[in-house]
Amino acid sequence: MPTETIDVLIIGAGPAGTAAAAVFNEKGLNVTVLEKTIFPRFVIGESLLPRCMDLLEETKLLEPIKSMGFQEKFGAKFVQNGAVCEFNFSEQYTEGYTWTWQVTRADFDKKLADVVESRGVDISYESEVVSVEFYSDNVVTTFLHKGETRIISSKYIVDASGYGRVLPRLLKLDKPSNLPPRKALISHLTDAKRPELEGNVIKVEVVKNDIWIWVIPFSNGNTSVGVVGNLDVMDDTLSVGDQIKSVIFEQPDLKERFSEAEFIFEPVEMKGYSSSVERFYGDRFVLVGNSTEFLDPIFSSGLTFALESGVKAAKLVVDELKGNEVDWEKDYVQYLDQGIQTFKSYVECWYDGTLQKIFFADNIDPSIKNRICSVLAGYVWDTTNPFVKKHNTALKTLAKVINIQGEDELPPILGTII
Repeated sequence: MPTETIDVLIIGAGPAGTAAAAVFNEKGLNVTVLEKTIFPRFVIGESLLPRCMDLLEETKLLEPIKSMGFQEKFGAKFVQNGAVCEFNFSEQYTEGYTWTWQVTRADFDKKLADVVESRGVDISYESEVVSVEFYSDNVVTTFLHKGETRIISSKYIVDASGYGRVLPRLLKLDKPSNLPPRKALISHLTDAKRPELEGNVIKVEVVKNDIWIWVIPFSNGNTSVGVVGNLDVMDDTLSVGDQIKSVIFEQPDLKERFSEAEFIFEPVEMKGYSSSVERFYGDRFVLVGNSTEFLDPIFSSGLTFALESGVKAAKLVVDELKGNEVDWEKDYVQYLDQGIQTFKSYVECWYDGTLQKIFFADNIDPSIKNRICSVLAGYVWDTTNPFVKKHNTALKTLAKVINIQGEDELPPILGTII
């Protein structure tokens, strides 16, 4: 059977794959992307973080996305029992982008794929990987394209297959996440009663510590709504849509806003979405995006890690193919792990109630809030920020100080955290 020979094969045409493809293409490498589905297709992860903008700019994908007219996002709003905590990205501690977008992923992902394809990247849709064989000087991948068996030989393979997790499955790299299993109920709704000032923020409503609602407005007038958490107490005999309504209608503001709303598509359910792997790389392969690790949708970190890992891995692959020595453990695994572990601390502190205690305290020092805001903006590699450098202790320490001192004495305590 004829074998096509290329420099790099990428599995998956989502943001991690297209960001990597953009880097390879810029460096003059011959790259092919295999995508199992046909674009556009629905996927979650619709609220970007400002850190994404740096990466889109670096890969020259920012300007093409601007033309899509997506909803601009300036911050996040958290609500619990009528109490409100708002974070404005313009007030963050770390220097960087102070805004981003809320996107319909079907359109966002297709635009990224179309742009890199227009630059000369070959994207083969309806192509499912069957097997991957590693040799001393190449990788041989067998795949089905519209039912026809094909073979590609490449010098390197990048797995950006997301929830498909192709190489983790084929190479038995999967391992359970240490985060508790949760599920998400998701749909888009019409939003004729959207409050005027809530278009430019992602809104998170706390039902209880382990159940929350996301509200992500789009520029097309519709809004993404998700109910997330330990939902075992919900009535599984109801349809997913009725389960969503039963939760959001418990919140007076959401009941008023969506009581007459219609679902744009049949609501979907995702279970046990958190995942991890034994290792991120090996001889002639690297995992990027959700193929590495997926935490939780609470802080919208998925797209940030997808773009960050796609760009970072591609640069290192380019160096390796040039014959340069690459320290994958230090420059990729440890680098990514800094961001992953930071966000994991915040996810854990969200579900145990630590963050709610902090967010809804009355008199938080602005310098503390701005440092936390930088984490929520995706700048989780800025270790000058104590809420990044000491992510595993800073939040717990702050919550204890709030509990012991009382909210009236909060302004002087940043030194305790640092």
